Amino acid sequence: MKYKLIDSQLFIKNRKNFASQMKPKSLAVFNSNDIYPVSADSTLPFAQHRDIFFLSGVDQEESILILFPDCPNPKHREILFLKETNEHIAVWEGEKLTKEAAFKTSGIKTVYWLQDLEKVLFELMTQAETVYINTNEHYRANVETETREDRFTKWLKEKYPAHAVAKSNPILQRLRSVKDQIELDLIQQACDITEKGFRRILNFVKPGVMEYNIEAEFMHEFLNNRSKGFAYTPIVASGNNANVLHYIENNQECKAGDLILLDVGAEYANYSSDMTRTIPVSGKFSDRQKAVYNAVLRVKNEATKLLVPGALWGEYHVEVGKIMTSELLGLGLIDKADVQNENPDWPAYKKYFMHGTSHHMGLDTHDYGILTEPMQANMVFTVEPGIYIPDEGFGIRIEDDVVIQKTGEPFNLMRNIPIEADEIEEIMNK
Repeated sequence: MKYKLIDSQLFIKNRKNFASQMKPKSLAVFNSNDIYPVSADSTLPFAQHRDIFFLSGVDQEESILILFPDCPNPKHREILFLKETNEHIAVWEGEKLTKEAAFKTSGIKTVYWLQDLEKVLFELMTQAETVYINTNEHYRANVETETREDRFTKWLKEKYPAHAVAKSNPILQRLRSVKDQIELDLIQQACDITEKGFRRILNFVKPGVMEYNIEAEFMHEFLNNRSKGFAYTPIVASGNNANVLHYIENNQECKAGDLILLDVGAEYANYSSDMTRTIPVSGKFSDRQKAVYNAVLRVKNEATKLLVPGALWGEYHVEVGKIMTSELLGLGLIDKADVQNENPDWPAYKKYFMHGTSHHMGLDTHDYGILTEPMQANMVFTVEPGIYIPDEGFGIRIEDDVVIQKTGEPFNLMRNIPIEADEIEEIMNK
């Protein structure tokens, strides 16, 4: 791994919090992700399942975590199963976790090799009444591939049909949405790496560069700062490309007078950052571009103030819609008649701002969090309003990552990343 070793106290605490919400005489199982094939003998880069990472810090394929708080044998209340390493694997794939290294990473004392799983699990299942399976119930999930977790769950339920089944996901949704200070520090590090990439870009962009040139500059800076790279597929959208919300081709020339919408974030230690900035190719906004830019920035600033403990996600977006409506009226994009005659299910402002303003962020860019429950301190949200005007050939989105505080306004993890139009122009024209 490129990142520095994370304090195992984070994972010890996460397991303790999860175990405290389990039913009596129950065990929970968590699997690593697969390494997914491309074709022939090639594979996609390994990306660890966020849940086993959250609970153990293990960042390695073919790993399994079992939690059994009420196990009669104290040695078996927390167990890691790892792929056994050997000299052949070390030569061809690199060093894997030893039992000692796994303990240092996770704080788990009992570590077995994977070949012992079925034998040990049989003993545990004779002592347990309920088994927690791990399903993906994120509100945006749309998974067609059968995962390693899915296959294990199918096998487990067939082999042990008499056990009651419970879901890990509701517990994890709540635990993962409220960040520990160690996690906040890791997200801050990801945001700081993103800042370095953005400042590099401001000194690089000029008419004639290609969108993929900009993507490459970001990647260079990210890798140089211990990041694996992008936390998500980057959007580098010049001109009218910005009006395609998930534009990822990044293959067009950046032309004089156009704007570039940059939705880019570095990962660090599997934690995400998620930034959007919109900058002028020529280093200077036109009057109209700056007017729209400043309107979006005002919406972002006002929306951020609404992210406080007790706020509800749905009501928050209604309030942001009112703020955006006012700005669109000021820009002349809608008029009072549009607002008076609007469809309540699709308000007038949605013509120019059609997506949500905020989402949870953490180990996943669109992180776990139950949207029907009130916001809490130490939740991390994006704030990302936008105005998209295809008829004028540009779209503007601005996005920061913020931490909800017990009192007052959220803490902005991207407070040091240039955001004012004048500051962006000044840096680009040095």
